[in-house]
Amino acid sequence: MYPIKLENLYYDKIWGGRDLEIFRDNLPEGDIGESWDVACHPHGTGKIINGIYKGLKLDELIKIKGNELLGTEISKERFPLLVKLINAKDKLSVQVHPEDEYGFKHEGEPGKTEIWYVVEAFENANLIIGTNNCTKEQFAKAIKEGNTEKYLNKIPVNKGDVFFIKSGLVHAIGEGVIIAEIQQNSDTTYRVYDYDRGREIHVEKALDVINFNLKGERRKGIKVNYDCYSKTYYALCPYFSLEEYDIITEANENSDKERFFIFTCVEGEGAINYYNASETLKKGDSILIPATLGEYKLTGKMKLLKSYVPDIKKVEEEIMSFIR
Repeated sequence: MYPIKLENLYYDKIWGGRDLEIFRDNLPEGDIGESWDVACHPHGTGKIINGIYKGLKLDELIKIKGNELLGTEISKERFPLLVKLINAKDKLSVQVHPEDEYGFKHEGEPGKTEIWYVVEAFENANLIIGTNNCTKEQFAKAIKEGNTEKYLNKIPVNKGDVFFIKSGLVHAIGEGVIIAEIQQNSDTTYRVYDYDRGREIHVEKALDVINFNLKGERRKGIKVNYDCYSKTYYALCPYFSLEEYDIITEANENSDKERFFIFTCVEGEGAINYYNASETLKKGDSILIPATLGEYKLTGKMKLLKSYVPDIKKVEEEIMSFIR
């Protein structure tokens, strides 16, 4: 196996824009709101664009390579992650995602817990993360009366900010940002409020799943410095782990036979070197590291997000070893 690159699946959105052209040259016409970059979902599955498996869809390669690609501890029935870039020229709807039990019962797919990394923050960039000290009854009344915004926690954001969006947390991406989003492989969203743009809203289901006790805060992370790079642990949950690699010159890594990894470049450029071959990486690229790749080296000057479905105990022990 070798590192897998997938096509960018672009989606035109009413709140989208053209800002991905800062580092991409393959945008179709329209207001592009989302680029699904590692995707294996009924609403979009990427084709492989490199190597001997070029042209195969990711689900087809999973059927052929199974454990070699995904790892022995990852289910082959449903690919677990979805990696996107989101460009919000205008604000998205205020929304919420269900937990797994509700999602499977009502939508036939998992819930959606996700994490955001701010790749670009333009003038007045902002996000809505959670509600401000209100009850379900107060929020429902505000929705009915059209003054939902008074209860929303709107915050300014900067490049490099990270936010963990647990299922049940009210949220919205505001205007003026590019976000890298790593999430459970689900496309279920319940809109609470959409600024009178005429799209369907899902108030009843949203109120069913909102957890008003959840608070959204910037992640500080746990940073570990090495000679040629640093690594910051931002999230660890049953659905995914997120780590940022700030490569100064190089980092030597090994694959894990139990699970695949995904690297997403959010700044700079470089390469992944393996066997006697390499794949280039530049801002906006994502690449899937097969479970059986073996040793590889990340070289260049770049920032990478590493996402994967973790063995939580193993990662906790790794973090504690640095703290000790």
